[in-house]
Amino acid sequence: MALENAWNQAQLHHDSKALDGLVSDTFVYTDYDGTVMNKAQFLADLRDPTYRATLITNEGMKVFSYPNMAVVIGRYHTKGSYKRKPFEHYGRFTDTWAYQDTMWRCVASHTSLVEKKQ
Repeated sequence: MALENAWNQAQLHHDSKALDGLVSDTFVYTDYDGTVMNKAQFLADLRDPTYRATLITNEGMKVFSYPNMAVVIGRYHTKGSYKRKPFEHYGRFTDTWAYQDTMWRCVASHTSLVEKKQ
């Protein structure tokens, strides 16, 4: 859960270096709109200066542990602006973590939008 919170802080601060260490080289992200990104695309998207999050929180997280693997599910709430237009999203996420090279790294992430306010 600490890694999930570190992820949120990295996104809030556009810290692609911190997020680079949290995701695997083979990372796959599926966004709520169906967009699929690899690690390079995901980190480039994070650096987009037109995306300005003011709030990123997770709630109701639950961890399912397996040998060298963990799946985290929960709810998310994000708020901010994108291309100067305000947004507020509520949704669910599933993150799959693998223990690789003495570190936990996210190998896959999927989000589902539940509510969108604009």
